Amino acid sequence: MISTLDKPADQLSEKILCWYINITSQVQVIRISNIPNWYFERTVFPGERFIFESFSQAELEIYQKDQNNTIFCQQRLCCELEVEEDKES
Repeated sequence: MISTLDKPADQLSEKILCWYINITSQVQVIRISNIPNWYFERTVFPGERFIFESFSQAELEIYQKDQNNTIFCQQRLCCELEVEEDKES
């Protein structure tokens, strides 16, 4: 499922195809909030693999509860999550 909402600013680079997998046993919420005029937020279930379209300068925020029910956030650059083309095909 490739998902984008709202048109981003014209000065941004081209979109890239990214992937994320929830390797935890907890439900996570992933979000991109550093791109002006663009909204992206999804729920990712344990073991789910998620493919999405974004910009290389976007930051993926990954929200999850810990054992004390405190919500914490990790951040990953979308350029680090880019799907790499198989060179052997």
